[in-house]
Amino acid sequence: MLQENNNCVIDTEMRDIMGKSVYIAEKPSVAQEFAKALHVNFTRKDGYLEGGDHIVTWCVGHLVTMSYPDAYDPNLKRWSFDTLPFIPKEFKYEVIPAVAKQFNIVKDILTRDDVEYIYVCTDSGREGEYIYRLVRQEAGVKGKKERRVWIDSQTEEEILKGINTAKDISEYDNLSDSAYLRAKEDYLMGINFSRVLTLKYGRNIANYLHLDRAVVSVGRVMTCVLGMVVRREREIRSFVKTPFYRVIGQAQAENSTFDAEWRVSDKSMYAGTPYLYKDNGFKDREKAEELVKFLSDPLPAQGVVDSIERKKETKNPPLLYNLAEIQNECSKLFKISPDETLNIIQELYEKKLVTYPRTDARVLSTAVSKEIHKNIGGLRNFPPVKEIAEHILQNNMQKGIEKTRYCNDKAITDHYAIIPTGQGVNNLKNLSVTAARTYEIIVRRFLSIFYPPAIYQKVSITSDVKNEKLYASFKVLVDEGYLSVAKNSFAKARNDAKVKDDDSVDNKEDNKCDAALFEVLKKYRKGSTITFNGFNIKEGETSPPKRYNSGSIILAMENAGQLIEDEDLRAQIKGSGIGTSATRAEILKKLVEEKKIDYVAMDIKNAPSRYGETAGVKKIDVMRINESVEFLKSGVVDYEFRTTLCKELHGREEIEAIGKWLSGAKRYFLQNYRESDYVIDPRFSGYAREQLERFCEILRGKIETVEIRGVD
Repeated sequence: MLQENNNCVIDTEMRDIMGKSVYIAEKPSVAQEFAKALHVNFTRKDGYLEGGDHIVTWCVGHLVTMSYPDAYDPNLKRWSFDTLPFIPKEFKYEVIPAVAKQFNIVKDILTRDDVEYIYVCTDSGREGEYIYRLVRQEAGVKGKKERRVWIDSQTEEEILKGINTAKDISEYDNLSDSAYLRAKEDYLMGINFSRVLTLKYGRNIANYLHLDRAVVSVGRVMTCVLGMVVRREREIRSFVKTPFYRVIGQAQAENSTFDAEWRVSDKSMYAGTPYLYKDNGFKDREKAEELVKFLSDPLPAQGVVDSIERKKETKNPPLLYNLAEIQNECSKLFKISPDETLNIIQELYEKKLVTYPRTDARVLSTAVSKEIHKNIGGLRNFPPVKEIAEHILQNNMQKGIEKTRYCNDKAITDHYAIIPTGQGVNNLKNLSVTAARTYEIIVRRFLSIFYPPAIYQKVSITSDVKNEKLYASFKVLVDEGYLSVAKNSFAKARNDAKVKDDDSVDNKEDNKCDAALFEVLKKYRKGSTITFNGFNIKEGETSPPKRYNSGSIILAMENAGQLIEDEDLRAQIKGSGIGTSATRAEILKKLVEEKKIDYVAMDIKNAPSRYGETAGVKKIDVMRINESVEFLKSGVVDYEFRTTLCKELHGREEIEAIGKWLSGAKRYFLQNYRESDYVIDPRFSGYAREQLERFCEILRGKIETVEIRGVD
């Protein structure tokens, strides 16, 4: 039979009415949401809720862990080559002492005689499965009917649907096996390689670092990431800059001007010569000057349109966000770490605003696409996109989404992409500014996929001056398409009105083009005359690869399979990455803690009294930040502190407070605020250099080195 409570339906035939049902969640906050969805009059008890035939309890993350080698044999506590490799026939597990009380509560509930059904409500993924299986194993659960609840969001509708469609836990045995296997692999690699490398190299490392002792920590994921960072650093340090010189012509087009770049052609006097840098520049300035002199004799120089190409280009909406993509996006827009982003997305998930965060997929499932109108409909309650959501539904623009590239069941393992649920919008008022804006980013990316592509008109012109070719390319946006949706409400308007575009489609080879110039370009035909008023040299140099930042390293980890040198192996694991979307941020954090990085640059947002305001977080534990400050000041690793200053947040009072806070530090850099298209608050503005110098004087004497960075 079906039991209806406040428009919520529970299938009571899924359990024997004589036995009680237990719902075990991964943490208390999730358990609370399940309790609400059940609409049962619960009584709160120590570590669980009980009402009628229903009991809701919870883990607090992991309650059980793998035992260290000395649990097998006390002699293994001493590290020795003689006891390696350590590979037990049967692995031992133990309850984590800090959470033993909750484990015992859960154990007692799961093994109660009056409990018949256990609904496993831990996170719907491999790690969530592992958490419950370990509890089940150590608690000795037997003879119960165990059902797995698999949900993509914490909305009441999704929770009840997950309970009603819960499958027997045996359906997830393969997932459980993979979780156990990964844990054993991590354990064996960490235990054995950490010991053998420490025994072999630990003393040398300790002597080099002037330490009493040193431990070489090895991890399946952590060590690989460190290798990527080291590899990139070696590339940077071995890189030799190569200067090059390009020749640019200034063309006149009625009342407008544009630049055209010289490139070598078959008829060029420089074809096949050793003077060239690629096909559009010279290795030596003298040769560039030689060409300029040749083309400029006389001025103005007359060129002829050798070829002209006109075509339309379309730019489709990007795929939806997975965790790595949103972490990278937030790193660029808000300068926050992957760990901070994960915490924000987790908060949005727990407040029913978005779907499951720890996903690698960037597409929808066929099943969810059929109900996607509900998600869109709910967004009519979100003011920034109210009209957009209304427009989509009124025009049935969501129809057929299951037939597009945004829906692919084969590209989904556990969960589809991160999308808004359309619910919980009232919870936005309780979020930090950064969290609310992260939600808007997700919403706009989601709504974009229902809009047509942006359309550009592109014109490419090749002109001939004395048998030397000059090229110019122009692109103008003629139909915004999805771009009209993608622009965030907090994004600063562009100062340059000539270009109406987004950063993702900017082509460095294309000239900026306003409507007047574009109309002139339409008149050009093959054989048309172009007047060049002059030619100049643009100097450049090759650049080394950039160091990873917190956002780019996450994406690099996701696509680490492409770094494998063996072609056959690389093909086999195409698309594979290091770690999981859930663990990558933690790994980065651990790398720092394990002192695997020899230089740390720490952003100091503001004085302690205004730190939360500046960071966009209502409640922030400055004491935790101070722990990092003091750790760096201790000199364990080389470091710098830095602050980006703006008039609206930083004044003399704040600078004096920062100076007092960082007193005794090694080095501190003042960075001036620079305007950009995406900022937390578009009202921000920077200081003049003179004022920055006055701030430096306040700080000097308190901090060893104080400098201004990034100001001309």
